[in-house]
Amino acid sequence: MARTGTLVTRVAEDLRSRLAAGDLPPGSRLPTETELSAEFRVSRPTVRAALRELEALGMVRTQHGVGTFVAAPPAIRAGLERMDSITESIRATGREPGMVYASRVVRPVLPEEAAQMGVPVDTQALEIRRTILADGEVVAYSYDLMPMAVLPEGFDPQTLDGSIFGFFRGRLGISPDHGVAEIHAVTSNHVGWGAEAATHNLFVLLVQKHYDKADALLLYSRTYFIEGRYSFTIVRRG
Repeated sequence: MARTGTLVTRVAEDLRSRLAAGDLPPGSRLPTETELSAEFRVSRPTVRAALRELEALGMVRTQHGVGTFVAAPPAIRAGLERMDSITESIRATGREPGMVYASRVVRPVLPEEAAQMGVPVDTQALEIRRTILADGEVVAYSYDLMPMAVLPEGFDPQTLDGSIFGFFRGRLGISPDHGVAEIHAVTSNHVGWGAEAATHNLFVLLVQKHYDKADALLLYSRTYFIEGRYSFTIVRRG
């Protein structure tokens, strides 16, 4: 077992050095497992394990049945310590934000959602599904729940578009004051919608609850950011 672990490490470190040196530009395909196996004189499972290590580091991405490719550096970085809207984070990188609303439906929250949101089980909420874009490229899929009590009486959900934070500030005159966030790694073939959804299965899931100054919940979001297209940083101080 130790020998196998040593071989995996050796192959992974060699490939990582090549990628760091720029021998293979972003988007280029790596040699096949068979070719790497012959080059390093190791088994294909050893090569596969080494590639998984590189994928976990965000250095490569594997498309099953197609091959393994050099991952491009994330185009967008956002700090978790700030409560910016996604739109603002994208614009801060010099890219043009975009948003496509897949659906807007008023429904009662599910029991597990009520528990997560800290609201009564009979709460009515506006469920929103959005595709987040940067320069026309899909970077995330967002599932949002907004308590109907936040919205004015008679509000037509179909008129909601663009940034939700912008909607809060511009049309409702309120502003998210503080929030709670959780971050998770997710592998799934069932996230998102649209023609491109089937090509992604690795995500960074950001679960957020946004509150106003009176500690009333404004929005509960589960946003799946496509790995490699959007990354998060945290500023830490001693």
